[in-house]
Amino acid sequence: MSTPTPAPGPARARRLPLAGVLRPGRPSDIWFKPALSAVASVAPPNLTLLALGRLDLVMYTMAGSLCALYAHNRPYAARARVLALVVLGMVGGLAAALVTASLTTAPAVLVAVGALLAAVQKVLCDATRVGPPGNVVLTFISSAALFAPQSPGQIPGHLALALAAGAWAWLVGMAPWLVRPHGPERRATARALGAAAAYAGAAADGDPHARAGARAAAAAAVQAAWQTLLATGPRAARTRRALERLVVRAEVALAAPADSDPQRLRGWARELVAAGPVPRTDTPEDADELLGVEVELAAPRTPLRRRLAPLTPLAVRTAVGCALAGYASLALGVGRPYWALVTAASLYQANVALTWSRGVQRVVGNLAGVLLFAAVAPLAHLGPAALVLCCLALNFGAEALITRNYWLGSVCVTPMALLITEFVGVQEPGTLVTERVADTLVGALVGFLAAVAVTNRRAGDRVEDALAAVERARERTARLLAGPAADPGALESARRGLAAALVDLRDTADAASGEWWQRALPQERVMRAEQAGHRTLAATTRRRGRQPGDRTETEGVRP
Repeated sequence: MSTPTPAPGPARARRLPLAGVLRPGRPSDIWFKPALSAVASVAPPNLTLLALGRLDLVMYTMAGSLCALYAHNRPYAARARVLALVVLGMVGGLAAALVTASLTTAPAVLVAVGALLAAVQKVLCDATRVGPPGNVVLTFISSAALFAPQSPGQIPGHLALALAAGAWAWLVGMAPWLVRPHGPERRATARALGAAAAYAGAAADGDPHARAGARAAAAAAVQAAWQTLLATGPRAARTRRALERLVVRAEVALAAPADSDPQRLRGWARELVAAGPVPRTDTPEDADELLGVEVELAAPRTPLRRRLAPLTPLAVRTAVGCALAGYASLALGVGRPYWALVTAASLYQANVALTWSRGVQRVVGNLAGVLLFAAVAPLAHLGPAALVLCCLALNFGAEALITRNYWLGSVCVTPMALLITEFVGVQEPGTLVTERVADTLVGALVGFLAAVAVTNRRAGDRVEDALAAVERARERTARLLAGPAADPGALESARRGLAAALVDLRDTADAASGEWWQRALPQERVMRAEQAGHRTLAATTRRRGRQPGDRTETEGVRP
């Protein structure tokens, strides 16, 4: 007899977090790569313009140069495509802004266009998972270009500068392939092994909350590793199969943490991060569990339209919040309303609780940043060369710090943005500081109020859809397990489909739990679905008949 589904409770307001919002986290394991890439992509165009005496064109080269910040976690075959699309998206947004600026100077129209561009950039970046840094860099460039004086005859030359700098950024982003061609997939596999080792350790400690959190983190890391391996090109097939066997070992630890050796998993992770060959296991070369990879590689991708549909509330929030922030700035008489618009655009996350946290981080980071600008401005005003060098140093600092906490990165981003406005001409620091503080406060306040006002009524429905998807995937996997001679490729494909559905359920439930006004979520059903799904995943692992004795020798595939 089935258990009746409990009726949804009334909508209620949820508490907004304060604890830990500003606490610095551990830096990304590749924090230096975006930082160095930013400097390497920005420096040559800026120094060239400095030599030509045309620093007034820096905004257009920066549009292309900042594309080097993207796709650092993707395999190089996928990175080449993503970076090219980011450059085209950046230039497309810049083109729309420049054309609009050449046709009208009405601030109300410019703010409206900027808000629409911000909404489009937000949903496209979220749907395609382009990030970090996501849509904020795109919105900063397009919004600033809207308020730059422009004539139709200048547009082709400015777009050509952006495209040229974007091509250089593409080369900078792809350059590490010459040294470490399989670096991204090795790091993703190492993260999966490390997360699985942490879960195995948490399972031994006996704390149920730590165990649940570690399991969710490990499942997400394993799923991310699979997605990274699936994005590798055909030339990386040999290395990919060697890494797949290690991801399988991480999955074994998820299914049977008590029988896993965390030290061995961590050892493999360290070897992957190092420059040596991929560590080998005793998995046979024709292992059945890897057949599902080929099945999944041949499967059709989810259409972009289906990925955009759930993001409609986020698009409305972004458009409304950015427009209202820009108009509020205009009403206050601030000369650069696009600062308020960009502040609002930077806030919007998966739910209101995360948006609130980002708003606190943005305000604190920007207020600290204007103080840093006041200290740096005298040095930057020594001459054009000093101005360029200060921007490069702040660019590096922003990318080096932002992975620890968003507000730390904002401390460097804010003075850099203020200094960029001075490439056209030196301005009064006091005026810039006052306007930036006003726009930050207005943008954060109005943007957050828009997030509260535009509710995501479909958040609960998405949880129900995710629950149904998990149940369908679990039933399919269970049917294949029950068969006397299940096709190994089909079983492995079904197993990974179930793993992906479980990760999506956890992400969807977490996103819905952070909405402001939302009916009571079916937390008990989510917990039961996760438990049943992980039991089924464990059964598929046992079906593989894994051997416990693995070799850790590194006589194998070279990086």
